[in-house]
Amino acid sequence: MRMSTKSRFAVQAMIDLALRERSGPVALAQVATRQGVSLSYLEQLFSRLRRAGLVESTRGPGGGYTLGRRPADISAADIVSAVEDEVHETGADAERMQLTRELWADLDAVLLRHLATVPLQQLAEEQRAKGVEVDHAAPRRMVEPAPAVRPLRSTAPNSVFAFGQSFAGRG
Repeated sequence: MRMSTKSRFAVQAMIDLALRERSGPVALAQVATRQGVSLSYLEQLFSRLRRAGLVESTRGPGGGYTLGRRPADISAADIVSAVEDEVHETGADAERMQLTRELWADLDAVLLRHLATVPLQQLAEEQRAKGVEVDHAAPRRMVEPAPAVRPLRSTAPNSVFAFGQSFAGRG
C-alpha cells in the first residue's frame, strides 16, 4: 500500500460528506469547491469509494453522494484501502527494494491497523469541535414541472367580417 494525496483527499471528502449527511445527497461539485480539489479528480476517487460500498450515488436533479454506511462503521483504513493501489516493484527497483521491503510492509501494516481504529464519525466530530462551519441547507428538491398554461379565451371577433358585424349590432 502507499499513502498519497489520493488518500488525503478521499478522507477529507468523506469527512465533508459525514458533516453534511443530514442534508441529503451532496453534489460532488460542492465538495470539490469546499476542498479545493478538481471535480474530475474527485469523480475518480468517488468511483472507487462507490465500488467499495463507502458511498452511494443518486442521479438527477437533487442528486449527489451520501455515505454508504453509518460514519461509525467506516474507518479511515476503509477509505485509504479503497482509493490506493498496491505498488509492485519490477526489475531493478525490485532488487534494490528487497532490502527494505519487509520494513515498509511492517510499516504499512502498523499504519493500516491504526487507521482501522479511527472511525469517520470521530474525524467528523473533531472537525465540528474545531468550529468547522457546516451549512445544513434544506435537502434539494426535484425540479417541479411548470404549471400548465391555459389557453386564453377571448370574446373578441375572430375575423374582419365578425368585427364588422359586431358594429352593425349583429353578432
